Amino acid sequence: MKKFKLFIDNEWVEPEDGKYFTSYCPATGEPLAELASASANDVNKAVQAAKRAFPEWSKTDGDVRADLMMKALSLFKARIREFAEWEAKDVGKPIKETMGTDLPYAFRAMEYFSNLGRQIRGNVIPLPGRSALCYETYEPFGVVGSIIPWNFPLHIATRTICPALSAGNTVVLKASSLAPITCSMMAEIFLEAGYPKGVINIVSGSGSVTGEAMLRNDDVNMVSFTGSTEVGRRCLHSSAETNLKKVLLELGGKGPFIADKDCLVSDAVNSLIIGFCFMQGEVCCASTRAYVHKDIYDEFVEKLVARCNAIRLGDIMDPETQMGSLIDENQFKQVDKYVKDAVADGAKLLCGGFREMDAPMDKGYFYRPTVLEVASNDLACVQEEIFGPVVTVKKIDNFEEALELSNDSVYGLGATVWSENYRTLLKATETFNAGIVWMNTNVMSKIEASYGGNKQSGLGREGGVVGLMEYLKCKNNVLYTGPRENYYGFED
Repeated sequence: MKKFKLFIDNEWVEPEDGKYFTSYCPATGEPLAELASASANDVNKAVQAAKRAFPEWSKTDGDVRADLMMKALSLFKARIREFAEWEAKDVGKPIKETMGTDLPYAFRAMEYFSNLGRQIRGNVIPLPGRSALCYETYEPFGVVGSIIPWNFPLHIATRTICPALSAGNTVVLKASSLAPITCSMMAEIFLEAGYPKGVINIVSGSGSVTGEAMLRNDDVNMVSFTGSTEVGRRCLHSSAETNLKKVLLELGGKGPFIADKDCLVSDAVNSLIIGFCFMQGEVCCASTRAYVHKDIYDEFVEKLVARCNAIRLGDIMDPETQMGSLIDENQFKQVDKYVKDAVADGAKLLCGGFREMDAPMDKGYFYRPTVLEVASNDLACVQEEIFGPVVTVKKIDNFEEALELSNDSVYGLGATVWSENYRTLLKATETFNAGIVWMNTNVMSKIEASYGGNKQSGLGREGGVVGLMEYLKCKNNVLYTGPRENYYGFED
């Protein structure tokens, strides 16, 4: 069984108190690796290493930083199958997804942000009177703490640390204790690529100890957190109570999906299914509230139920498997409780709603795709994030009603609309209170474009040029070039 120490200052070091924890495969229950549990002092050691490395790294030429990341990318690609298998086993997702999504997205983040980092530029600001040269420059914050979730460890880790490093920051990365293996493995890549000591540090441990220590460390200048809205609030509290570090948050969601009467029904159904079944529905931007026009409702729901029942669950290492296991027993219990409570509250269970127990699924937490028909938008299953393969469907009379119901949520991450009328699509983009709007597609997240939400779905954006700029602070520089100034009329 693999064993990972803490990666601090380009060395593998034992945790201060000698504690380790075991990561298990959600799909089989088998132990996969032991990882060090970082204490608050361990986290501080990583932070101090990053702090020491920052002055030189921040002044390193952008091309040099980019070339290092491209070298790391080359090493990463050479181990694609190894990383894909570990990612699948640690998260419980199908190998088809890690090979087709997780690894390619991680590779693209490294390539995209390394090259974007070569082009960081400022602005010259024309001032009235032309008595001063005013220009803006962009500088790295310093030490960035990156705290990532368990659903897409490699994808989300690279989406955050790559722009941070390319902008000249140093990093302390902490993965979820539920799926930490591949992030610790990444340290091997950065070490072999030749990154200077302290530029990238990777620690493992619980959120309550390791994560909290990062949030409360005064030498951490910025935190990027992806996870629940509840913990996002904790990040803001910690920032307010300590050094007012910048906080970038990508939080929960409850994505609406509108199928208008003129949409391509079959295509829209397929789009909804990937929207709430991909990664077992454990996706913040999942489409989990479907509003379907009454004229196509029966056809839509009939196809939806039939296709959900046909999705293949099973051995996650089989390339034919389409859905894997929920992350752990707690997540299974949460999902199942939402479904049972919804039925008790009047929702109609159209399919799914149970855990598969046939071999080889009997030792995991494989939950069938679940469709709940609802009459009210106020049910908990409609309003609260379930984080599993569960979607609610509601019949609507018109498009305006669907838009109103879509915005009736505390979340505002992703929103989807299907129609063959471009006016309908454009109206939706103007009306949705969401960070991302998908038209006649779904959950399409690309590194080149921004990703993030409104309302309780987060603050700031990851991805694209906007995402790179999140890791830079703006400085206004003013050089006076006019006549001598003597505001108070002093004599020379």
